[in-house]
Amino acid sequence: MGFSFSLLLFLASFPVILAQEGTRATISIDGTIAVAVIDDNFICATLDWWPHDKCNYNQCPWGYSSVTNLDLSHPLLAKAIQDGTAFFVAIIAFRNLRIRIGGSLQDQVLYDVESLKAPCHPFRKMKGGLFGFSKGCLHMNRWDELNHLFSRTGAIVTFGLNALYGRHQIRKGVWGGAWDSSNAYDFMNYTVLKGYKIDSWEYGNELSGSGVSASVSAELYGKDLIKLKDVVNNLYKNSDLKPSLVAPGGFFDKQWYAKLLQVTGSGIVNFVTHHIYNLGAVTPRLFPKSPSLSSRPLFSPLVPVKQRTDPPSMSATSMDPNLVNKILDPHFLSKVSETFSNLSQTIQQNGPWASAWVGESGGAYNSGGRHVSDTFVNSFWYLDQLGMASRYNTKVYCRQTLVGGHYGLLNTTTLVPNPDYYRQVHKTPFIALLWHRLMGKGVLAVGSNASPFLRSYAHCSKGRAGITLLLINLSNQTDFIISVQNSMDMRLTVEENISGENSLMRGLKRSVSWVGSRASDEPMYREEYHLTAKDGNLRSRTMFLNGIPLELTEDENIPNLDPVRLDVNSPLYINPLSISFIVFPNFDAPACA
Repeated sequence: MGFSFSLLLFLASFPVILAQEGTRATISIDGTIAVAVIDDNFICATLDWWPHDKCNYNQCPWGYSSVTNLDLSHPLLAKAIQDGTAFFVAIIAFRNLRIRIGGSLQDQVLYDVESLKAPCHPFRKMKGGLFGFSKGCLHMNRWDELNHLFSRTGAIVTFGLNALYGRHQIRKGVWGGAWDSSNAYDFMNYTVLKGYKIDSWEYGNELSGSGVSASVSAELYGKDLIKLKDVVNNLYKNSDLKPSLVAPGGFFDKQWYAKLLQVTGSGIVNFVTHHIYNLGAVTPRLFPKSPSLSSRPLFSPLVPVKQRTDPPSMSATSMDPNLVNKILDPHFLSKVSETFSNLSQTIQQNGPWASAWVGESGGAYNSGGRHVSDTFVNSFWYLDQLGMASRYNTKVYCRQTLVGGHYGLLNTTTLVPNPDYYRQVHKTPFIALLWHRLMGKGVLAVGSNASPFLRSYAHCSKGRAGITLLLINLSNQTDFIISVQNSMDMRLTVEENISGENSLMRGLKRSVSWVGSRASDEPMYREEYHLTAKDGNLRSRTMFLNGIPLELTEDENIPNLDPVRLDVNSPLYINPLSISFIVFPNFDAPACA
C-alpha cells in the first residue's frame, strides 16, 4: 500500500521531477554479444601467513588471523565462508566461495611431512630474513583442521606453494639454483592420500620481474612449472578431477610474463595470476573527514540533494589523505586498466591457452589503510576493480584478505564482517554479496556520455533474464539522472520503435529508460539497489541499502536484501557518493539468452 501510494505520488509529480536539478546522462548497453566471460566463482578471498607481530607504522593489525593460528572453530568464520556459498546456493544458485592460501611469507613455508629434514618452527622475526621473518612451519594436523573447515563450508581452495625451497640468493634480491620439489611433493601427496580437494596449486608469490623481497628469472620459473605440472599429473593420475596450475602470483612485468609463457609452452599454466595494489602504500597523516550528504533516501527522486562545497575538516587519528583522494579520483582508478590490457595482450600473444586471474588485491599495501580499507569508502575502489577486471576477461578476483590486516573482509578480532564483506561474502559489508547475487558471467559493452565520475559496468543478470547495471558515483556534488538505452534499439528506426504511441510515451522511451526493442502493453519494471554510507560518512562501517541500515539479525544472519521496484520508464536517479545495482529483467540481450 505504501509503495503504491509512493508510486502514485511520483506519477503525479512527474512535471516537477523533470524540473529538478541534476545532470542528465545516457548510458547505452550492447546486449548482442558478451565482450568477456568471468568464472562462476569469480569472487575469491585470501588467507595469509602473517604472524601476529607483523606491524606497519607502529600498528599490528593482523592479530591471530594467519593460516597457522586463526581460530577455525569460531562460528562466524564458518558462517563467512559457508553463507557466502551455501547461503547463495539456497537463494540464487551461487556456487562456493574460492579461498586462496598464500602471501608474502609463502616462499618460506615448510611443510611438516616425514621427509622434511629441517626443524619446523613457527614464523619469528629475524634480521636478514625475507620480509624480516624466519622460515615457518605448516604442521599436518593444522592442515587437517583447515581442510575440515573447507570441506564443511564447501570452499574452493587454491594453495600457493613455496618456490624458493632449495634455492639460494645469488645477489641482492635475486635467487638462483634448482628448486627442490621434494617437500612440496610430499605435502601434495599427503593431501591426495587424505582425499582433500584442491582446486588449483599456485607456484610462488611475488617473485616475478624484479620481485618484492626476492625474484627468480622467468627461465628458471618456467622450467619449475614444467616440473610441477609433471608432479600434479603423477599424483592425480587416478583422480577424475585434476587441479589446475596457477602462476606466477606476482606483479605484472610484460617481458617477464611473456618469457614465462614462452618457456612453459602450451598446456602447462592454466591461469596466469597477477597482484594489484594500485592505491600504493599508506602513511599515518592527517586525514580529511569524509564528505557528508543529505539524508534523503536514495530511492526517492522527489527530494533534491544539496550540493556540497564546504572544505573537509581534519582528523588527527586517521590515515594518509591521499588514499581516499585516490579512491575517489576516476582518472587515478583508470590508470590500472593499462595493466589489465597489457596482461590480456601478453596472454593472447604468448599463451592463448591460459586465462587471467587477479590472485591478490588489497588496494593499499602494507596491510591496508586504517579507517579506510575497512570502511564504506573502500567499496568504490573494490567494485570498480571487479567491474574493470571483468571487462578485461579476468576469470577470478581474489580480495586480500578474508581476515587479517586493515583490508580484511572480516574484523580481525571479532570476525564480524567489515563493509566489504557484504559486498563480498554475507553480512554487513554487502557489496560483493550483491555482485555475487546480481552480476552474471557475461560482460557487456557499455557506452556513456556522463562525466568520468560516474563509472558504469554491465553484465548479464545472474540466474535470470535481462541485464544488471552497476553504477558508481564518485562525485560528492553531482546527482545524475540516467537514461539507459539498448544499443540494438539505436539501430532501429524511430518509427518502428514508437509507432502508434502517444507523445508522452514517445518522449519517455526516447529520453528516459526504454531498454527493450519489442513494444508491449504489459508493465515493465526495474529493480534498484542503492548503497550509501551511514550519515554520509564515507569512513563509516555501516552501509545503507535503499535508505535502510544493513545490520545482522539477532541470530547473526543476513537481513533481507530487497530492491525497490520502479516502472522501467521512470527517471533513474543516482545520488552523489553512492553505488547502485540496477536490474532490467526485460532488457533484450541476445548475449544473455
